[in-house]
Amino acid sequence: MILFPAIDLKDGQCVRLKLGEMDQATVFNDNPAAQAKSFEAQGFQYLHIVDLNGAFEGKPINAAAVEAILGTITIPAQLGGGIRDLATIEMWLGRGIRRVILGTVAVRDPALVKAACRVFPGHVAVGIDAKGGRVAVEGWAETSDLTAIDLARRFEDAGVSAIIYTDIERDGILKGLNLPATAELARATQIPVIASGGLASIEDVKALLRPENQALEGAITGRALYDGRLDPSAALALLAGRV
Repeated sequence: MILFPAIDLKDGQCVRLKLGEMDQATVFNDNPAAQAKSFEAQGFQYLHIVDLNGAFEGKPINAAAVEAILGTITIPAQLGGGIRDLATIEMWLGRGIRRVILGTVAVRDPALVKAACRVFPGHVAVGIDAKGGRVAVEGWAETSDLTAIDLARRFEDAGVSAIIYTDIERDGILKGLNLPATAELARATQIPVIASGGLASIEDVKALLRPENQALEGAITGRALYDGRLDPSAALALLAGRV
């Protein structure tokens, strides 16, 4: 079970959004590379990065900040936001990103996701962001008619390395992970699923270890870390079975 600390980038800064709204951003660090290094020093093994501006504009916007992060850490990182063609995927993998996350393009152009999995096996994840059970796209600005399970099943045999499932209605407001919906998705697909959106405290980490959630690959945490509501050492020790 992996706990991924999140670095969400907006205008070159490390922020957290509330309910996915760009005008509800709180800046937590104006030096994303230093924040990433801090997470590595705390013992985290895998970093989650999102280019928020890129997600809205459909192309990489915070590339300089991402490259600064990659130049600072030794742990692997996954990146989402504005990655919508094979050239951009190749660019990021070439610069050291371990895994790219495809969101909007997974809805708009599933054939591209399948092609990316063939060309870059093991390095392509799909981000499924849901609002009211329906998949949202374009930086969460639009909601489609697809359910999360419908979308996941499109890629069952494509070679997708993971699905990052985010409940937008919980993201950034510390209401707790939507584990029932995430676990349901995990049961409906053979693709490893990562929970995201709303992780609030050590109780959410404990819940990840319940038998019904054992199929999950892990969870992403953001605001709870920045607010000090989640102690990194306690969370990592719990997941490692040291407590």
